[in-house]
Amino acid sequence: MAQVAVVGGGWAGLAAALALKEAGVDFLLLEASPRLGGKVRTLKQEGLLVEGGPDASVRYKEEVLALAEALGLAPLGTLPAKPSAFILRKGKAHPLPEGLLQVVPGDLKALAQTRLLSFSGKLRALYDLFLPRGSKEDESLREFVERRLGLEVFQALVAPLAGGIYGGEPGELSMRAAFPQLWALEQKHRSLLLGAMRARKGRGSREGGSLFFSFAEGLSALTQRMREALEGTFLLATPVLGLEPAGSRYRLHTPRGVLEAEAVVLATPAPMAARLLRPFLPEAAALLLGIPHTPAATVSLAFPEALPLKGHGLLIAPGEGYRVRGFTWVHNKWPHRAPEGWSLARAYFSGEAAGLSERELARLALEDLERFLGRRVRPSHTFVFRFPEGMPSYRVGHLERIARLEMALLKAPGLFLAGNYLEGVGLPEVVRTGRKAAGRALNHLALAPV
Repeated sequence: MAQVAVVGGGWAGLAAALALKEAGVDFLLLEASPRLGGKVRTLKQEGLLVEGGPDASVRYKEEVLALAEALGLAPLGTLPAKPSAFILRKGKAHPLPEGLLQVVPGDLKALAQTRLLSFSGKLRALYDLFLPRGSKEDESLREFVERRLGLEVFQALVAPLAGGIYGGEPGELSMRAAFPQLWALEQKHRSLLLGAMRARKGRGSREGGSLFFSFAEGLSALTQRMREALEGTFLLATPVLGLEPAGSRYRLHTPRGVLEAEAVVLATPAPMAARLLRPFLPEAAALLLGIPHTPAATVSLAFPEALPLKGHGLLIAPGEGYRVRGFTWVHNKWPHRAPEGWSLARAYFSGEAAGLSERELARLALEDLERFLGRRVRPSHTFVFRFPEGMPSYRVGHLERIARLEMALLKAPGLFLAGNYLEGVGLPEVVRTGRKAAGRALNHLALAPV
């Protein structure tokens, strides 16, 4: 028997396990697959370093940086690039305006100078300076941006940026759940533009290479450091087939046998957590299943030539006829990810297209890249990564759903959740939920009768 069982070996589960180890608690982490890391997947082959899932974290959220520092891993910033990225709209690639705060403008001069927006679109955005605060408790991203900055800003700028983060239909995202900082700016400053200008002063710059970071050996380098720190306290290829209360404890059924624990941290995707909870917490299971998930996939294409690709990448505005959400020019974004003189392009898919076969995804990625380049190219290597469980979509009402979920879990003392469907899809938020769940488990153990 372990005091705490952690189910799931992605970064949420690993962060939870490390926090439990720091506290000196007896625990065991169970991972269904033969590897740790979850959606973080780094592949090295013939001088290429390819990220299958996320490729970076952000410096202004401390969770991943602090974890890396504690494990002796130095962050690696992106290569400087100005402009840092482009948005394809009406057949032309426009530089991403400087001074963005998440997905909205935070620099009036850059807003005035960008060719991504028409003159009338810019004037409409400036009207934000005079608008009153909104009165709704929550609203969709599209409704919020249209109200504050206008439809053109949403279509040309916000939709491609938000789609690159969350996938799916960005217009349906909840402001309070998906972009709480932007929602708070309106509450605090009234004007979104003024609030963004003030808030971004403390942020790093995309152009200077100080906003995003990874590691020299890719994000999986941190997975490996966590694995080394946890050696002997986890089991791979050990799915939890069933979970049930057993008095004041929990019984976990696995192919290796039955394990009992005083507390459980479920750090799995929401659909898997729902399956485990359904027999004894049907309300919690139903709430978890009500969180939409969008399939995602990436395709990395390596070319033994220098292709004419500028900046760190390209986002695709809606209505352009492309199947990919966007591209990352990996060789321009990170040092030493491809041999000298090579190009490494990574395409990102979400939604219906992401559910296609690996062969079809590779074909579509290459076709869309060739369309952008205006000529035929032939990759020497192709890497396809599919995530059928996808990314959670934080729809309007998500925070209320999570609050109801917390209430439903009160019926099962000692059971805690962690994952990207709770507080944010970024790696810092994932790590935060893992550490928070571990802290709750420790509190439960301290209060539990001996």
